[in-house]
Amino acid sequence: MLADKSIEQEWFKKYIEPHERILRGWLITDYGAEHDIDDVIQETYTKILRTHKKRPILSPKAYLFSSARHVMISRLRKEKPHKKVYLEDIEAMGILNNDSVVSHQIMRSEDLELLKDAIMTLPKRCRQIITLRKIHGYSQKEVAARLEITVNTVETQTAIAMRKLSAFFERYHGR
Repeated sequence: MLADKSIEQEWFKKYIEPHERILRGWLITDYGAEHDIDDVIQETYTKILRTHKKRPILSPKAYLFSSARHVMISRLRKEKPHKKVYLEDIEAMGILNNDSVVSHQIMRSEDLELLKDAIMTLPKRCRQIITLRKIHGYSQKEVAARLEITVNTVETQTAIAMRKLSAFFERYHGR
């Protein structure tokens, strides 16, 4: 029994733990810092370890992010049980995408993961601004109002973020 626990701990340290920083950043970016991210991550880890005891997890990183997303959605549903989700909303989010080939979806997922990794390397303010501007599509004015900063700061920080992201991708593709 002790050997099983040691093997399980090694598996967790090797395949799950290295992704915690990125997972934490992704959860905060996608769902907001007002949620108890530590609890979500802990619940996700518990779920993963239970599953790993029953059967092998073939793609631990993908399973980690998928599990965290499910945990967060479950918590959000409990917080706002009256909110309705319409089919149009689901389609707009790209959840129902029947015309995609699995390999294309995997490549897109890997590209998104790389983009998330790149964004997580940015300083906090740059990360906030670039996420609001480029991912959520807010205007410079809207970002400035939301973050209570000047439009000039948004412009400057966006330029800094784009330079740093370009450098990140140059290093990545230069490997």
